[in-house]
Amino acid sequence: MPLSPLPLADAEVRLDRHWLDPGQADALFAALREHVAWEVHRIRLFGREVDSPRLSCWIGDAGTGYRYSGVRFEPRPWPAALLPVRERLCKELGLDFNSVLANLYRDGHDAMGWHSDAEPELGAAPVIASVSLGAARRFALKSRAQPQQRLTLELPHGSLLVMSGPTQRNYRHALPRTARPIGARINLTFRQILGA
Repeated sequence: MPLSPLPLADAEVRLDRHWLDPGQADALFAALREHVAWEVHRIRLFGREVDSPRLSCWIGDAGTGYRYSGVRFEPRPWPAALLPVRERLCKELGLDFNSVLANLYRDGHDAMGWHSDAEPELGAAPVIASVSLGAARRFALKSRAQPQQRLTLELPHGSLLVMSGPTQRNYRHALPRTARPIGARINLTFRQILGA
């Protein structure tokens, strides 16, 4: 199934709910859970350093260091399981993704607050290709100029969400906490670090 555009003004967001078939998604989830060097990233929030409420790993080619929330992250090498995913994304989207932020949400308490992927290393109109594995979670987008303009959707196991064009400039996005008992989720946000 091709990527379908979502109804969001002043943004380019597309979704394929079945980008990976269930067997591929299961195998990738298991391999990444075991072979990625998961760690708690320290980030700067309201002027102080705190533990990020999820496990993460910055992965990429040499020279794709990344500054996020006042902290610089140097990339770890690509795990073998991610190479075919990267290759397929590069081919289908016509881009050279040279890095990926992997996040492991262990349960519904792990979350991501409102933010934009708008760091200078990503350029003025970055393309973020987001692959979701494991438990389905709600993903929300909110307009910067008109906060009442929102879109919330569920990202299922094996789905691909692509945000491009003016999306990061005009919107923030979040993965809210949930009180429901829910399993683990891995999210892979592929990016192109410019000048790397």
